[in-house]
This record gives sequence, structure tokens and C-alpha cells, in this order.
Amino acid sequence: MTAQQSSTAPVGPRIDGEDQFPAGAQVLVRDEVWLVRNSARTEHDGAKVDVVGVSDFVRDQEAVFFTGLDRIELIDPRRTKLVRDESSNFRRSRLFLEAVLRKTALPQSERRLALADSFLLDSLPYQRRPAELALSGRNLRPRLLIADVVGLGKTLEIGLTLAELIRRGRGERILVVTPQHVLEQFQHELWTRFAIPLVRLDSVGIERIQREIPAGRNPFTYFKRVIVSIDTLKNTDQYKHHLERISWDAVVIDESHNLINRGSLRNQLAQILAPRTDALILASASPHNGDAKSFAELIGLLDPAAIRDPERYRAEDIDHLFIRRTKVSPEVREQMKGQWADRGPSESLRCAATPAEERIFEELAAVWLPGENGVSVSGVPLFPYTLLKSFLSSHAALKATVAARIKTLEKKDDPTATRAELAALRTLQELAAQMTEADSAKFARLVEHLRETVGVGPKSDARVVVFSERVQTLEWLRTVLPAALGFRGRAAEDSTRVMHGGLSDEQQMQCVEDFGLADAPVRILLTGDVASEGVNLHRQCHHLVHYDVPWSLIRIEQRNGRIDRYGQAHEPQFGALILTSGVEGAKDDTVVAERLLAREAEAHDKLGSAEAVTGLYRAEAEEKSLIQDLLRGRTVDESLDARRSEAGADAAMDDFLADFFGSVGDPEPSAEDGAAEPTGESAGEGAGAGSGATGPGDAAVPRLFTSTAEFLDEALREVFPDATTGLDLHRDTESGLLSFRPPADLVHRLKALPLDYVREQRLCERLLVTFNRRLAEHSLKRARESSTSSWPEISLLTDLHPVVEWLTDKVLVRLGRQEALIVTADVPEPTYLVQGVCSNALGRPTVVKWMGVTWGGAVDDAMVGLLRRSGVGPTMANPMRHGEPATVLEAGIPEALAAAERFLDRHRDAWDEPLRKPIDDYKARLGNWEQSTLAGERTKESLASLADSLLTTGRPLLRVLAVLVPDPEASAAPPSPA
Repeated sequence: MTAQQSSTAPVGPRIDGEDQFPAGAQVLVRDEVWLVRNSARTEHDGAKVDVVGVSDFVRDQEAVFFTGLDRIELIDPRRTKLVRDESSNFRRSRLFLEAVLRKTALPQSERRLALADSFLLDSLPYQRRPAELALSGRNLRPRLLIADVVGLGKTLEIGLTLAELIRRGRGERILVVTPQHVLEQFQHELWTRFAIPLVRLDSVGIERIQREIPAGRNPFTYFKRVIVSIDTLKNTDQYKHHLERISWDAVVIDESHNLINRGSLRNQLAQILAPRTDALILASASPHNGDAKSFAELIGLLDPAAIRDPERYRAEDIDHLFIRRTKVSPEVREQMKGQWADRGPSESLRCAATPAEERIFEELAAVWLPGENGVSVSGVPLFPYTLLKSFLSSHAALKATVAARIKTLEKKDDPTATRAELAALRTLQELAAQMTEADSAKFARLVEHLRETVGVGPKSDARVVVFSERVQTLEWLRTVLPAALGFRGRAAEDSTRVMHGGLSDEQQMQCVEDFGLADAPVRILLTGDVASEGVNLHRQCHHLVHYDVPWSLIRIEQRNGRIDRYGQAHEPQFGALILTSGVEGAKDDTVVAERLLAREAEAHDKLGSAEAVTGLYRAEAEEKSLIQDLLRGRTVDESLDARRSEAGADAAMDDFLADFFGSVGDPEPSAEDGAAEPTGESAGEGAGAGSGATGPGDAAVPRLFTSTAEFLDEALREVFPDATTGLDLHRDTESGLLSFRPPADLVHRLKALPLDYVREQRLCERLLVTFNRRLAEHSLKRARESSTSSWPEISLLTDLHPVVEWLTDKVLVRLGRQEALIVTADVPEPTYLVQGVCSNALGRPTVVKWMGVTWGGAVDDAMVGLLRRSGVGPTMANPMRHGEPATVLEAGIPEALAAAERFLDRHRDAWDEPLRKPIDDYKARLGNWEQSTLAGERTKESLASLADSLLTTGRPLLRVLAVLVPDPEASAAPPSPA
């Protein structure tokens, strides 16, 4: 039976015939009182309401109810019972009011950031800008593409954005989709920096959950915030029916350039997720492939109506949906002074080919890659360059390429047509088979460089990343490099890790974690280009060597970005092994690799990115184009310059890309972006130190306590008077460390934290937390220096931390059913403290007002300021004197609520005005969006309906929080209301 409001309850905002249940409200379900933590609509079962028990029988128990299955009644505020607060300094009342302030979602009209300065990261304005853009109101929903180039901190920008959405009640259900090798890294950053827990669901994790839950249950409903590998989730045949039956508050897709190809599994996944989430954050350092239509499709995931003509549009059409900066952007360069060392040059480590290598150069030049007017033995034009690149990597890679080609040719029906090529292949096979590491000039030069320049060795902590495109090269180096550097026995095995795409996601993540732990014995990471996107390798390392150089500027830049990124404490150093030959006509590394290194360095210094040099925007396309130009006789420089000129032939796309890159360094969003001008409480009245408001661009969140630390300290005293014994609580007053044994209800909440973290730090036995950022940062640094775990033992207490949320809920449930407290204060007449929430049709608050309403009906909409003027604070005394009886004060509640509602109704249109303009602008743009297909028309109708649903609708939800009464001995009490 669908729940209906009781006849005595006030008629609040309605959502499709269902009641709204805002966070912090109390509801009656199954004859028990529950506190609403959050609510959301579902497709089939009405409103889904997450609650925690308030009444004795269900106190502290968590539950989920659906209005389609249970009768859920909002508690009637007119029947509020008033009880006197007899706690010392009225602590109980002050804690309760603060808890309600904290649990109430910020309204849609609050565009400024509320939490940015409370996390474990540097205060860098450029990293706040994506969150500001997402909340600016320039788009109907918080949707954007973060296209900052490699190394600027996109994960931190995503974390800030998600944190702000959570504070607004728009981030309860979060799905993060990343490449498999960065799952743990992303999960680690969001927890240690922001206290946002994500449960990692790799393929093994999903299978485990499906074994634990009832048959047919959707595994993605088991945890509310999860991180999944795109390689796992792209299996749409297996997970499609689950994904189509669930909605998210926020979806993040990292490395989103992989979504572009229509018809691919990744694209199909994106098409499923995009319409089923409110907020959508895409991240990619190279988000387009140079094709206007493909990029328009990516933008269409964010807003289908943003681009009218997918083949002809400009950056200004979508500048509300993307943000892009480089390291040389003015705002980044100025803010990063002294915090991110400029990178060193890419050093060419030249090495002359050995006699064995010269024989192979001779064979390649004479038979496979002859000069002008020569004919190659291969009938496949590009294959000789495949051979060349393999050889320039290593003789091990050359042997594998030759063997694979021989196998292919031997399977052909007409072997006579390939007889000459087979003979030439076998010649190369014999030459390569005779080689050892002693015949490799690159290997000798690498050992010399690592010993003398980098300092890698058994008695050194120095680390290095060595990149190669070929798995065979990586595996060969693992067998010969440690011993050549002096590592012996077990130390040789422990010193080196190999990472490539053939490893499982668990193996790849383990490689990254081992390399990032300072106390781990790993000194050398041999990796393929699987690590060139998204992986942080800079924690303990600032040296990188290209054993072979990719024939793509983009790939070179991506590799370098693994150690040249935000947080790097040393100057990044790059070396590239350049094999030279004396054979006439030989195409050694000076022909291609060395020129590409120089052009990448030039682009980095001048543009901040090498992505636009060729106009191809994809590593694979760059390499293919370069080889084709080499076949035509062009040099590398001629190829790069010609390719950019040819790309300019498409004037529309060229103009677009010029605008796209021209957006770098744009000024920060302002109130003109749709932010509401603050009034009353939101203008900062009552927002004291610790409120999170540190500058004119920050949201002034009303707070009674000067800091979260002060709130938590008083809450512990109130909820656990004997915490020393009951929680085994220990405080280090000097460092600010809190250590305690978590009770059962908190342990239950810890199940949402990363499983490895809970297990390794034994959190269910003891928690170590602090408000001291320096201590938390030191703990995080110490974890990276550990050889056992990268998870810090001490976590920073932010407003989002489970411990803070747990204590906040504990404070709220200490009041009985429909109770409010009476506080003696410096007021001339009884004043009711009333919370008023106006919402839109989606149930999200558009306006939140904290009001003081007198017996005479006067309304003050700055409750925190009123409380401070009335002397409500930690030093106030509780005189334990009573004036008007509670029954008399209760009689005035209905009229106080009516006065508050009249006040909200009078100002509603003015408060809605800042919201209405961007919505009207969007609807006007939508009206000009012509659609020729039925699916397009349905999308247009859906977006129009979404726009209409964002404005305030229905009556406000009102709640009596407390009543301030004058001290009967301080002044004569005014007459009771009629």
C-alpha cells in the first residue's frame, strides 16, 4: 500500500503524489520513529527512504523503507512536544540544533563551495574550479568534462566536486568507473583526502556479492558508493539488466576518451549510465580524436541538447560543460610556484650499435627498408616498420615479431608468393638468435645510466620507471637487469616489477602499490604503456627512462606525466635510449625517436601539451600517420608540420579546437554564472570560524559551533558521558589524536569503507582519527613509506567522515518522538526556532531558511545570528528557572508555523528568480533544438520536463526545532498569545 500522509500532518511539497522526506526529518513507520538520512524516487516502489532508528526499540538501527510497500508518515510539526533542556550550558539544545544544520542539504541556490578547505590537500583555486562550474547552474544538472592535461590533479578535482554534491544531498549513490590499473589508486585518494569511501567491485568482488545476496538481487544496490573497472563493467551482456534498473546521484567515468567509438562496449556502457544519473563527471587529458562529430557525441552524454549541429559548433556552445588547463596556464603556473618543480629536459642517451646490431641494421636497410627507388621484400607496406620498431626495442622483441610473421606466412595457401619474405625473415631470426645482453648497446647504456646518474643499486633508495612498448623487452629486462645492477639472490627478485596489459587488474594494482611504498624493496618498475594513463608513479620516483621511444607525441607526454605531476617533490628527469648506427641508410633512433622527443619538449614548454601538434589527438593515429609519411619519404618534422596544416583544411574543426585550447586560463566563474546572491543566513550571518567560509567565494554555511572539532568534542561528552571507559577513549591533547574502540553501530557503518583498509588497519577493533591536518598528512606520508600497507593508520576527520556522521546521528536521535527543547535565553518574548525547506518536484531543496518566529508573528530568517544575540553559546548558564508552562508554549506552535509559511510564500518568487533565469535560458535553447527522430523528440521532451521540475513547487516543509524563552527573573513575561 502506498504511504499517505495522516490527516493531521501538514501538507508539504508533493512529488508525483508521494510525500517528500528531507534529511533530518522524523517519520513514523511500523509504529516506530525514524530519522531520515536521505530519500530518492524509484521507478517501481515509490520513494526509497534511508533511515536510522530513534525510538527505543529501533534506536540506532539502519533501515530502508519504500512508500510503495510501507506507510511512511511525516511527523506533524503542529503536534511538537516541548521539553525543557536541563543540560549544563544548554549543551543538549546546542548540539541538536548544530546536528540539524549539518544534516540539512544545502539548497540548490547555493552555488559556492562549502567544504573545499576542510580536506587533506593544498588550497589551490584552480583545483576548485571544476566543482564551481558543476554547481554554477549554467547546466541543468552537475555535468562536466574535466579535460585538464596530464598531472594537474583531476582525481582531486573530482573528489572536491563529489564532496560538494554530497553536502547538497546529491551524492548518496555514487558510481566511479576507471581503468582497472587505477582502481585502488582512485579509491585511496578519495578516502585519504576527502573521507569519501568507495567499495571496490572488480569482477571477483561482484561475484562474491552475488553469492552473498538473494538470487536475482542487483549487486549494485548492495553498496551505495562503489568503484568499478570499466573493463569489468563494459560487459553489458552480463550487467546491462542490473545497470538499467538502478539510478545514481553521481557517475564518474575516468579516461573518458575511450567512450567515443560508437558501437564499442565502452560506448554502450556510457549510453546506459548517462541518462540514469543526475551528476555526470567525465575526465580525460585527451578527450577528443580531432573529429568534431565524435567529440559532440561525448558532450552529448553530458547534455544531449548542447550541440545543435554535431559537425559544426564552437567552444562557446559547450563552455559550460568542460574545463581545460595545462601546467603553463597562468592560474596553474602562479598557484603552483614552489610546489611542483619544472621538469628537466628529455636527455638523449645515445649509444652506438654493437657489431651484432649493425648486422641487423644492414639487413633491414638492404632488404626491408631500402632507400629511394628500392623495393621491400615484404608485400605489406607497414610491416617493415613493425620490424624496425621491434628491433629498436630489443632483440627479444624482434625475435617475437619475426616468429609471429613466419607463423602467419606458413599458413598461407600459396607459400611461393611469400618465399622471399620467409627467407628474409629467417635471416633476421638467425641474427637475433645469436644476440645476448652483451650485444645490446641500449642495455649497456641503461645499466650505466641507472648506476651513475640515477643511482639505482642494492645500497640505494633511488627508483626508476623504465618504459617499453614491447612485453618481450620488459620480460627480458627483468631477467638480466637486476643482476647487472648488483642485486643478488632474493634482492634481485624483489628489486624489479614488470607491469603490462597481460596482467590481471589485481596484479597491475599490486605493481603500482609496491612501487609507491617507500619501504618496499622495489627499485625498478618495468612497464608498458598500460601505465601511461592515469597512474601515479611520482611518490617515490622522479626518474623515467624510455627504453624505446613511442612514435607518438601524445604517448611520450603521457609517459612523462607519470612522474611529472602535481605532488612531485623533485625535478622530474627523463632519459631516452637512442640507438645510433653507422650503416648507410639505416633508420636508427636519431631518425624518428630523437626528433619526436625534441618536438614533445618544445610543445610542452610553449603550449603545455603536445596533443594539438599533429591535429590527430590519438596516439595510434599519430603513429600510423607518421609511418605513412616515412614511406612517402618525409622526415619527422615534415610529417608533423604537414599533418597540422592538413588538419586545418577542416575549418570548422580547426576553429573549434582553437577555441577549445583557447579556453585555458579563463577567469573563475562568478555570480553571473547563475549563482544566487546570498540573503539572510546564507549571506553569512552566524557563520563563524570553522564554518568553511574562508573567502568571498565560499558558501557561508550556518554553524553554532566554531568548528567540527568543538562539535565532536561536546557530542562525545553528551552521548558518551563515560567515554574513557565505554569507548576506551584516549586523547592526546598535544597532537590532537583520538583513539577509541568503535561500538557495534559504528562498526556496522565501517562496512562501506575500503575492505583492504578496514582489514589492514583493524578498524573494527580500534579507530585513530584526528582534526590535526599535519598529523593526518604525516600519517599518509608514513603509510607510503611502509612496506606493508599504503593505507594510513590515522584518518582526518572531515564533515563527511563516518565518525562525524555517526555522532551527528547519535545527537539527533536523543530527542524523543516529535520533541523540541525549551531554552532560556536573552529574548524579550518566546521565540520559536523553525526550519523551512522549499523543494522542487525532484525533492531537492531550493530554499532552506532557519527562522526565529515570535509570539507576535515577527520572522527573523537568520536563526544563528539570533541565537548569538540571545546569548546561546558554550558559556551560557542554565538557570533552571521556568517561565511559561510547556503547554502554553505548545499552544503557540500552530500560529508560529503559519507565520513562517506566510513569510516563505511572500519571498518565494524572489528566491526562485536566480534559479529561473538559467532554466529559462536552457528551455529557449531547447526550443531551437530540432529533432527529426522519435527518440530525439522523446529526449527533448524529457529535458523540458527536467527543466520544469527544478523550480520550487508545493508547500514548504516546516519543523519546530526549539523555543527560546526569556528568563522569568530577568524581565516580566509578555502576555500569552490569544
